[in-house]
Amino acid sequence: MRKSNRASILLAATFAVVFTASNVRPQSGDTDDQRWKELDGAGGKAVAEGRPLDAEKIWKSALQLAERFGPDDGRLIISLNNLAELYQNQGKYPDAEPYQKRALALLEKRLGPEHALVVQSLNSLAKLYWVQGKYAEAEPLARKLLAIVEKVAGPEDPDVAQILNNLAEVYKAQRKYADAEATHKRALAIREKSLGAEDLEVAQSLNNLAELYKIQGRNREAEPFYKRSLEIGEKVFGPEHPEVATIQEKYAELLRKLNRKAEAEKLEAQAKAIRAKQAKGTP
Repeated sequence: MRKSNRASILLAATFAVVFTASNVRPQSGDTDDQRWKELDGAGGKAVAEGRPLDAEKIWKSALQLAERFGPDDGRLIISLNNLAELYQNQGKYPDAEPYQKRALALLEKRLGPEHALVVQSLNSLAKLYWVQGKYAEAEPLARKLLAIVEKVAGPEDPDVAQILNNLAEVYKAQRKYADAEATHKRALAIREKSLGAEDLEVAQSLNNLAELYKIQGRNREAEPFYKRSLEIGEKVFGPEHPEVATIQEKYAELLRKLNRKAEAEKLEAQAKAIRAKQAKGTP
């Protein structure tokens, strides 16, 4: 959600950059190396052309070849990561998981626990667990990710706030509401300090806190967070943006629970008008 010119540590490196030709030295002959490169490229081409089944077949062949290069070879890591991403992008999360786990283990061994690619891989595996509802498995990964990024980027970096936000949602999914609240509040404080009081990521934290309070029945505590989130959304997006309508609808639902019917109806009408305008294709 954040728009910034500063490079995020979560996006700071790519496999193509780290595992360059100088780093990946053939251990099973030039012929195997050349064939692996051809398969790797062909799989990427198949993905770009919308042929995921072909990509899967090709990249599995590349993986079989990469296994010959040794357990620490960069080409093996690339092939594992390719298949993990391919399955994840198709929503085949159980299929993606073993490839992502193995790639992470090899990355940690080869590059060390604080490398940007390790951070990315940790984040990807945590997301895999999240989308499968494996919250207990996602939590330790999110905590590990937080510790690394705090050390590398500093405890008040916006990336730390994003990880805190994700960790808080993992806590919430497990009904660890006290942990979720404290973690969301820390994320909010970091975002306000580093990004400014009217940044969209501040609005995200405000909205998440409001949702957390609402599911606990703490409706009066939730109300000012919805209100401020709406104010930021209207200022950043404009008063007729679909994102604003979403906040209005959630806020209106809460206001009804607080018996503030007139205010709720006003927000509902505004949201309805935005939705109607959007449906007509009006910019």
